[in-house]
Amino acid sequence: MTSEPYGEGFLDVGDGNSVYWKVFGNPDGKPAVVLHGGPGSGSPKKTQHYFDLAEYRVVLFDQRGCGRSTPHASDPATDLGVNTTDHLLSDVELLREHLGVERWLVFGGSWGSTLALAYAQRFPERVGELVLVAVTTSTRAENDWLYRGVGRFFPEAWERFRAAAEEDDLFAGYSRLLADPVREVRERAAAEWLLWEDTVLSLESHGRPDQFSGKPPSDAVAFARICSHYWRHGSWLEEDALVRGVGGLDGIPGVLVHGLRDLSCPVEAAWRLHRGWPGSELHTVADAGHKGSPEFSERIRTALASFAHRR
Repeated sequence: MTSEPYGEGFLDVGDGNSVYWKVFGNPDGKPAVVLHGGPGSGSPKKTQHYFDLAEYRVVLFDQRGCGRSTPHASDPATDLGVNTTDHLLSDVELLREHLGVERWLVFGGSWGSTLALAYAQRFPERVGELVLVAVTTSTRAENDWLYRGVGRFFPEAWERFRAAAEEDDLFAGYSRLLADPVREVRERAAAEWLLWEDTVLSLESHGRPDQFSGKPPSDAVAFARICSHYWRHGSWLEEDALVRGVGGLDGIPGVLVHGLRDLSCPVEAAWRLHRGWPGSELHTVADAGHKGSPEFSERIRTALASFAHRR
């Protein structure tokens, strides 16, 4: 089974936005949708390889403002007022309808796990199973940890990150700089944001050291701008709403895979979700951080294989 997409296109989701999508695997296989991280990362190139492409029909898409979707958030003229969690949830549903899928497995990593949980809680009848990795619920408390609390481990790097924001409200400061009309200002702010993201992951044993800062300048600006926009607004989710609502997923099988060395998204959120979610499984991986590890990847493949024949 080829690892190249057998279908792709752009879907008009309204508000002047078009979302780029592509489909891999077996056209008659079990439908699955991959929700990427960030927000604003764009679809990773190899996520489909976690799936048995002879068994699955795997849909990847770039969320609003990033990847190949248009308009791109690297352009300061792009209106992020129509880029919110509710907009993304609506886009997932529009894509499902466009592709003629009745119900699908939902796979999400990092921010994608937040979006997957929000989608499943809003549209439970459309979700067959959930596989969540590097889990976060993207609360204000979690993001305060990631962009302030972790600074206790990296005080010099955090001071640099804070100073570059040019104001005490980090997310507001970066949001302003990343929408500046001067390209050099936007790119400099994005570089500082991504340097901090990589610093937080720097103690991990696996993955590239430039996981974030290796992005091309336009993708870096889009990523940092969308992130700061979402975090500034608390992800448009009530604090702890996803944990409180997880009991409503009773009957939807779920597997959570999380690295115990994940400094950016501590295991607590995954554990709280598992505790409140009847029938869920939590697999923690001792040698993995946010970027995973070989064992981490194998746990993901095992989870997906276990659902391949479930209809």
